[in-house]
Amino acid sequence: MPETIYDALRESHERQRSLCRKLLRAPPHTARRVELFTDLRIELAAHAAAEERFLYAPILMHDAGLDASRHALHEHHEMDELVEDLQTRDHAGAAWMAKAKQLSEKVHHHLREEERKFFQVSGKLLTDAQKTRAAQRYRRDHARMEKKLREA
Repeated sequence: MPETIYDALRESHERQRSLCRKLLRAPPHTARRVELFTDLRIELAAHAAAEERFLYAPILMHDAGLDASRHALHEHHEMDELVEDLQTRDHAGAAWMAKAKQLSEKVHHHLREEERKFFQVSGKLLTDAQKTRAAQRYRRDHARMEKKLREA
């Protein structure tokens, strides 16, 4: 059975969950904390860009997918703002950790909601061929974006 967009997304979702857990456990004043935050920031950005292009955009074309897509896009924007805020704070401070916890909670909420609701809505709107093609496009764009973000 060919890979679908949902298979590819779940893989990224698990990576995001793992990075969030590791980040919250990383000791302050360590390069490990900075490294984990960088990895999470890049994964979130690459994932969001590719997902918005190859899943959200096609679903926005359907009346039945408007509300779900808009809500998911809004949550991506909220996570982007939290990441941006974290980039400007001292990584060792208590305020940074409080904001990191907020980001982790938002990420977990978004992934749970997406897997339980958005996948079902979009699964009814896309054909099997579209789901397979979206997976290929998502993977290719995710890898391109990740490379670009790591080089920046």
